[in-house]
Formats: sequence, C-alpha cells, structure tokens
Amino acid sequence: MSDVTFRDFAAAIMRNDAPAAEAVLATLLGLDGATAAAATAHFRGRMADPAFMPKAMGLRTAVTTGSDADIGALLADCFGLVDAPATGALAALRTRYPRP
Repeated sequence: MSDVTFRDFAAAIMRNDAPAAEAVLATLLGLDGATAAAATAHFRGRMADPAFMPKAMGLRTAVTTGSDADIGALLADCFGLVDAPATGALAALRTRYPRP
C-alpha cells in the first residue's frame, strides 16, 4: 500500500470504510494500527464542523509549502496527533513529499 494518497484516505472516509482509512493513514503517516485507528476516529469526529474540511484539505499545501509548525498544527487538529506520533508523522510526510 505504498502508493496511497490523502485522496485514498478521503475516499475511504466517504465510503465509511474505517479499516481502509486506517490502513491508508498508517501508510501515509507511518503510524501503528492503534494510532491510525484513533487518528481516523478523530478525523471522522471533526467532520461535523463545516470549517474542518477546508482545513483538512490544506494539509497538502502545508506539506509542500508550510513550516513544520504548520504541519504539526494540522496533524494535531485533523488527526489528534501530538508528541511522538506527530513527530513520526511529520517525518513520514517529509519523506513522502519532499520540499521542492
């Protein structure tokens, strides 16, 4: 599952397929299964807020043009990731999407 994207995560969320969403998120962010499940649940819980989806969609822009602090804030807000899981996710994103 190395060629997955956030679009695959969003599609799994929209299909209400939590296991697929968790697997995609684990791959994208380098998370273990339990952390990916918690992050997916956090994301799904935030979807009720109308202001959330544009923020979540901004993660790709933050990854390509933002600072590590910008990305960290979005990882916390969108996925509930803080401390070691957030640090690992940031590193995974920087590897997967290197800065131009």
